[in-house]
Amino acid sequence: MLTSLKRFLIGRPLKSAEAGEHKLNKLKALAILSSDALSSVAYGTEQILLVLVTVGATAFWYSLPIAVGVLILLLALILSYRQIIFSYPHGGGAYVVSKENLGVNYGLVAGGSLLVDYILTVAVSISAGTDAITSAFPALHTHNVSIAVVLVILITILNLRGLTESASILAYPVYLFVVALLIMIGVGLYHIATGHVPASAHTPVGTPVAGLTLFLLLRAFASGCSALTGVEAISNAIPNFKEPRPNNAAKTLIMMGLLLAVLFTGVTFLAYWYGIAPKGEETVVSQIAAETFGRNYIYYFIQGTTALILVLAANTGYSAFPLLAYNLAADKFMPRMYTMRGDRLGYSNGIITLGIGSIILIVAFKGKTENLIPLYAVGVFIPFTLSQSGMILKWLREKPKGWISKLTANLIGALITLTVLMIFFVTKFIQVWSILIFLPLIIIMFHRIHRHYMDVSDQLRLESEQRPVPIEGNAIIVPVAGMTRVVENSLNYARTLSDQVIAVHVAFDRRSEKRFEEEWVKWQPDIRLVTLHSQYRSIVQPLTKFIDTAQHKARESNYWVTVLIPQFITKKNWHNILHNQSSLLIRAYLLYKRNVVVTTVPYRFKK
Repeated sequence: MLTSLKRFLIGRPLKSAEAGEHKLNKLKALAILSSDALSSVAYGTEQILLVLVTVGATAFWYSLPIAVGVLILLLALILSYRQIIFSYPHGGGAYVVSKENLGVNYGLVAGGSLLVDYILTVAVSISAGTDAITSAFPALHTHNVSIAVVLVILITILNLRGLTESASILAYPVYLFVVALLIMIGVGLYHIATGHVPASAHTPVGTPVAGLTLFLLLRAFASGCSALTGVEAISNAIPNFKEPRPNNAAKTLIMMGLLLAVLFTGVTFLAYWYGIAPKGEETVVSQIAAETFGRNYIYYFIQGTTALILVLAANTGYSAFPLLAYNLAADKFMPRMYTMRGDRLGYSNGIITLGIGSIILIVAFKGKTENLIPLYAVGVFIPFTLSQSGMILKWLREKPKGWISKLTANLIGALITLTVLMIFFVTKFIQVWSILIFLPLIIIMFHRIHRHYMDVSDQLRLESEQRPVPIEGNAIIVPVAGMTRVVENSLNYARTLSDQVIAVHVAFDRRSEKRFEEEWVKWQPDIRLVTLHSQYRSIVQPLTKFIDTAQHKARESNYWVTVLIPQFITKKNWHNILHNQSSLLIRAYLLYKRNVVVTTVPYRFKK
């Protein structure tokens, strides 16, 4: 039944040889890898206004120069990541760049930041998408968290079905969103040009604002930079592109940058001209659409596509997180399960981990997007800064043809991203301080995992100095609860392995102990029986004490002890709850004892 459900949800398994057929062309890649960056248009402008509104609506004209600053940073990032794509065509992005040029710890900081950031990407995108839905249907506001959790589960299942299939589905909402916003911006500019929107709706550029400080402007700029999250995703996911992968990835990056610049500029300008102020229960994009078209079918089309892309923007995280986890796992900094491909050729363990992590965040923050965005933005500007710095060292060390222009682009990018990062910590410290705690903990976890794998490698290596002691023989202990076919089956199997077979029975009273010994001699006279009396009705304690004694004696003659546990297998799984599963407790306890082999002999019931 579970297998049938799995096939229904994620589809039939794909052969490893089909992996080449499931690569992305530029249009599909733009949809699946740029949805996070493009969707941030829906809340980037709003984040700027949320800061400016604290000193009044007269400060809204500052959103225009702040938007220009964001666009300059976007240009620097696009140029920088284009160079990273061609320099590191196998993907890995900031993690690989930082590790190879700055050192392992810097790479782990970048990798750890991005892992957390991709979880936040899903949480922020889904939360923002839910906000868009409830803006159009206010009655649903009380169910924000439940709606967000259901959406995460749905998009997780979609990604488990495979990269190409999810990209084919996601392409339509992404391009519909782009078309919807271009129509809204175009019609809005037409209304402005024809005088349908009075100039009195907004404060003129240059109007003095009482109480406005540099600190507040820097805070608004940092908030606006949340529109740039997701820019790095393409450089992380180069292996997902069709050949030639670097060229296709670079072209996709430029297309994404152009679309992001046009949409962000258009939304910010319309919000200023219309005099839009942020509201708790309605997004800025919703207000612009309502002002431009009224609450008609076009308004609901814009809100619908906005909600869709905000929800599906989470797919950027689902595309990049598993690949980053794979790179870290390949370097032995994360569990090896993240290197395994699932039935649909995707890294399923990474996808499932991302889904669970984002649900925990949504529930913990109660689906409040504004509480997640500052942490989300800091998490991406740390690897931004590290990757640019790593590229600077690369050009200084290698000095290829045209390296000065490349160095200049990365130097500008590093200075800007470092400045933004410092602004975030200064202006939003109360909201982002937690990263100073959990990021070091993540780095420590990476090193602990790596140390474990190194220790395992040393112990498994054939050239290791620790040579195993030769095994001279095997003493088999068979715990028996009664004289049954299950026990008989196990004893018959034990005889084929060794001539030293000992049956051990734990009795709770002397009378039953004596009766069992008498019946055993008649039933199995060739096999030695040891009976153990348990005053406290424990089976595991006296049994393990006997095994310890046998192990100590066996070690003197290089013998190993094998505990052979009889186990009956019921025909139906639910039948197991009707039986005392003491064999499971014995096996679980003995698995951690040195030089004790634990094996199970199954006896399957037919009815």
